[in-house]
Amino acid sequence: MQILSGLTQLEIETFLEPYKVSKFRARQIHQWIYSKFASSFDEMTDLSKNLREDLKKSAVIPFAAIAKKQVSADGTIKYLLEYQDGNCVETVLMRFDNRANLTACVSSQVGCAMNCAFCQTGKRGFIRNLSAKEIIEQVLTIQRDLKLKVTNVVFMGQGEPLLNFDNVLEAITLLNEELQIGSRRITVSTCGIIPKIKDLAEMDFRPTLAISLHAPTSELRQKIMPVETKYNIAELKKALKYFTEKTGNRITIEYTLIGGINDDIITAQKLAKYLKDLKCNINLIIYNPIKNDNFKRPLKEDIYKFKYILESSGKKVTTRLERGADIAAACGQLAGE
Repeated sequence: MQILSGLTQLEIETFLEPYKVSKFRARQIHQWIYSKFASSFDEMTDLSKNLREDLKKSAVIPFAAIAKKQVSADGTIKYLLEYQDGNCVETVLMRFDNRANLTACVSSQVGCAMNCAFCQTGKRGFIRNLSAKEIIEQVLTIQRDLKLKVTNVVFMGQGEPLLNFDNVLEAITLLNEELQIGSRRITVSTCGIIPKIKDLAEMDFRPTLAISLHAPTSELRQKIMPVETKYNIAELKKALKYFTEKTGNRITIEYTLIGGINDDIITAQKLAKYLKDLKCNINLIIYNPIKNDNFKRPLKEDIYKFKYILESSGKKVTTRLERGADIAAACGQLAGE
């Protein structure tokens, strides 16, 4: 059976060749999948009944099942999707009251090898990469379920996107060309895979880059992020400067504040110094509790002090709105269970 989710219009045309129909039919099917959120051929009412019956015998549209769906009190929706091999990932739809945007937080891998101390996904370990079509299927599943168009995509779900580089780039191309989502509305978050950051800088079409930093010194970062032993913070800084100078693009620094670990005044001052000559914005994330760790959320007064010091250094600083914590859909909480 041919899976139609994730196919380009040209690929659909090729698939339809044995049916001896016009290329216009391929365009109709493409629109039903990507713009009209169809999940079955019966919904494609502008195709002949005979063609729809023939397609049912040789093709399917979705290929991932919604194993579980949870809705947060704030409107965030978490989907547990099961792929054909039985592996599951989580993807999250975030909505904000004062914005028209619908943001899909997608996973790029089943599990994750990075094992960051404050992240639930890493506790699961790495299982496998997702294909580009499996990544796209997460967005299409949301659209089919809600009958609404996803406007923004962030690669901040399960996995390290830059360790699945080729499939993630193919997925970004599909998001742009098939779902008409612009590069500025696609964000890839990485914990700092230096060679791939440089590769990304060389591309003509690239997403917004976000860096999961979470500490301003190598010593502190090693305690919570094992990746630091391979790609240290000094070399990461060089790669980030190369990226901003090569592209002219501003990057986002993601920093999870963990009570008593990385949220004190001295650490804030060190972070401000580290980022001083880097073209970036800073997004502070309040630690979200996960199973079997001893971390705690920072005090409100420590959050304000930390943010004030960074802002005083001349950087734009935001505190990420907490979304979906009541259904374990917030940053660091995805596990695919």
